[in-house]
Amino acid sequence: MGFDVAYFLENIPHLLKGAILTVELSVLAIMIGFSMGVLIGMARLSKSRLMRYPAFTYINIIRGTPLLVQLFLIYYGLPQFGIKFSPFLAALTGMALNDAAYVAEITRGAIQSIEKGQWEAGRATGLTFTQSMVHVIFPQAFKRMIPPLGNEFILLIKASSLVSTIAMVELTRTAQLIASATFRPMELLVGAAMIYLAMNLILQYTLSRVEIRLSGKGKSRM
Repeated sequence: MGFDVAYFLENIPHLLKGAILTVELSVLAIMIGFSMGVLIGMARLSKSRLMRYPAFTYINIIRGTPLLVQLFLIYYGLPQFGIKFSPFLAALTGMALNDAAYVAEITRGAIQSIEKGQWEAGRATGLTFTQSMVHVIFPQAFKRMIPPLGNEFILLIKASSLVSTIAMVELTRTAQLIASATFRPMELLVGAAMIYLAMNLILQYTLSRVEIRLSGKGKSRM
């Protein structure tokens, strides 16, 4: 049959509609996952067992199980206990919880990489532990977090294709539905792959610009 370019171009607008939902879902999951992950990562470093052990357990359970299984547990398993989510909310919950565990480990590693002298300098100026963390340690750690965060967010966008298994009609599901009706999957799957690639390239470029700006290399010469 060959690759039908006209058919490929004809269905790009339909795929882009599905991509809008993918973008919305991914952006929300990244925002929620990042916020949760930073807090969990800090809890992981806490001297309090009441904070450290639950954070350690959460990270290992989430990282040790597949995202697909987590989505199934949320969407298909929780209704058995009277807890029912819409496909979008189930997908968002699963992706955010999964992302948070990886962001937590990135946060922990970045904070631990900061020299002890920075902690001592903060305490010497009269700052509390929390103040030192917020004003001295985390701003430095955040710069070191950007490259691994970029990798994690790219993986999350690609993993969003898994939500098609819980009735979410996002980019991958849109391609599957059209392909099942026309029996021409190649053009649609190539189109979906190109859109995923474009989204990740945009994200990668954006994060690289943020990294350059935070490092001071983006400042114009005087």
